[in-house]
Amino acid sequence: METCPGVVVDRATESRLIYSDREGHQHKLDLSPDNPRLTVGRSPDSGLPLTSDEEVSRLHAVVERVGSHWTVVDDGMSRNGTFVNGERITGRRRLRQGDSIRIGGTLLTYNEFGGASDDATMIAANMPNVRSLTETQRAVLTGLCRPYKHGATFANPASNQQIAAELFLSVDAIKTHLRALFAKFDVEDLPQNQKRVRLAELAMQSGIINERDL
Repeated sequence: METCPGVVVDRATESRLIYSDREGHQHKLDLSPDNPRLTVGRSPDSGLPLTSDEEVSRLHAVVERVGSHWTVVDDGMSRNGTFVNGERITGRRRLRQGDSIRIGGTLLTYNEFGGASDDATMIAANMPNVRSLTETQRAVLTGLCRPYKHGATFANPASNQQIAAELFLSVDAIKTHLRALFAKFDVEDLPQNQKRVRLAELAMQSGIINERDL
């Protein structure tokens, strides 16, 4: 993975944003209390420039440290909004381990780590890959993520009925495959209304499902 230009990685680094570009390449951006404010936008001058994402405003959001916590802020600066775990935010939202941030068509995952352990590295190592999924599981994931094609900002994951119709399987079969995927991606303990969104975001953020698949 690459580190964004201009970001200093040192012992003060305590949190990290991980995201994939539209070509499926994964990047990491380390956050440090020494640099407590990071702008995100389409402007090349942004701390995190998303210049190729047309759904991103020039100044879209700010990732900012407040006290001992990192937050994301969208005070109406963006045209298409900023989403945390699938929910559009208004104002400031504190970030927690594993939170998914959608800015335009870009998905970012927030990770915290400290001491000798690096949670971001551990999560990446434990993340399922294409070889660890059956052909049908990957087809179900693709169907689940299809509404996000072209980075659709307000999309929701496909329903069980939609996936079943696409794959010519029963709804019960889709439910069985999804339960297995929830377990593989370690989201089975999330509230029911968050599991599908989180699964879709992890599948795309990890590169298992990319734009070409959709």
